[in-house]
Amino acid sequence: MDRRPPPARGGLFTDAETEPRNRPAAYRANIDGGSRGNPGPASYGVVIRDERGEIVAQLKKYIGRMTNNVAEYYGLIAALDYAQSKGVRALRIESDSELLVRQMLGHYKVKSPDLRPLFERAKKLSTTFESFRIDHVYREQNSEADALANEALDETSGRSKPADKSDSSTTRPRTLEDAPRKLRGVVKSGGLHFASPLDLPEDTEVEILLRLAPKR
Repeated sequence: MDRRPPPARGGLFTDAETEPRNRPAAYRANIDGGSRGNPGPASYGVVIRDERGEIVAQLKKYIGRMTNNVAEYYGLIAALDYAQSKGVRALRIESDSELLVRQMLGHYKVKSPDLRPLFERAKKLSTTFESFRIDHVYREQNSEADALANEALDETSGRSKPADKSDSSTTRPRTLEDAPRKLRGVVKSGGLHFASPLDLPEDTEVEILLRLAPKR
């Protein structure tokens, strides 16, 4: 009978047996990236915990018009850069992107020309740690990083949190999507001119419902 102890459990796609047996205590980084439109406005979010499980960093950034997969790699590289700059010796990455995890583990080839340089940079950075591990987790286990990525997108698009958090009637930021603004305008020389400035971010798409108003 084989009495050897079973291998340590890892993530869904992790090669746990490749890790050193006497590895130092690892930091853990949850990463996420997203794009609204794919490609579209994109960002990443990263939550990093130390060996005791305490949050030591929360990173988020809008990165322009990208795809979901590119944004995921930006989040991974941000986590690796942070850990390296702080002298972290062991790092465990958790991501809900099956593609990214499988590519980093060598299970999938990187065919996209957009992902190839990001993959190579991430792979090179990962070799600088004494111990490196990357796991796939379900989205529910990655909610904090996802929330940061969405915050970065909301802040860039002009959305903000309610000023009074004690107002129980407001459960999320009020935006043009759920609270349309009524603006008065006048047609001059074939163009529509508004009485007050719109103050909207660049590339914001709006729908206009025209209705004749009685003259004052």
